[in-house]
Amino acid sequence: MKRNFLKITGMAAVIAFTVACKDNKNEVEATDEQEVAEAPMEAVTYTVDTEASNIAWVGSKPTEDHTGNISLQSGMVKVNGETLESGEFVIDMSSIEVTDLEGDSAANLKGHLQGTVEGKETDFFNTPKYPTAKFVVTGVNEVDGNTELSGNLTLKDVTKNVSFPVMVSYEDNKMMLKSEEFTIDRTDWGIQYGSKNFTDIVADKAISDDIKLTIDLVATK
Repeated sequence: MKRNFLKITGMAAVIAFTVACKDNKNEVEATDEQEVAEAPMEAVTYTVDTEASNIAWVGSKPTEDHTGNISLQSGMVKVNGETLESGEFVIDMSSIEVTDLEGDSAANLKGHLQGTVEGKETDFFNTPKYPTAKFVVTGVNEVDGNTELSGNLTLKDVTKNVSFPVMVSYEDNKMMLKSEEFTIDRTDWGIQYGSKNFTDIVADKAISDDIKLTIDLVATK
């Protein structure tokens, strides 16, 4: 099986990428599932600290943005020196939080996103049926002298390959990975509720297809 390598030198590397001619910076073009990366036997395993790690999200409508967090359930990366060779992360979709609202408003949006509201189970993530998502590293490419991290992202049993920019650093027995904000199109994973491209809806009532994500990961060996 082809081995892919993510080479990171020094204490940190800044990663920028260009995946398509789209309007938004760091907007990901989802492609077909790719072969996963493999690490050599000498690679060291770092285990994700789920308490110290987080995924921040931003969803939007024409009149407002909503923000929140999602936790990781588990994960690991394999590192050879300061070269990250492979990795796999399980995302706890039932941990979705809303941070821009309070009280009933926050609870209602959270329930809708999770799919725990009767009659709205399939609108977004349907966490009772699909409690987790997964990201598995598939490789790295050099683009204009910078590095592009790629992986298979699985949401609701749909797997697409995506790429996003990160900063990686090492300190003692820790590896820290923090992404720049990047954007995925939720409809690539079949999440079409409220999309003007898939439903007959007034434009100012439509929900953006784009979800902005920022990953903050800590792993220890």
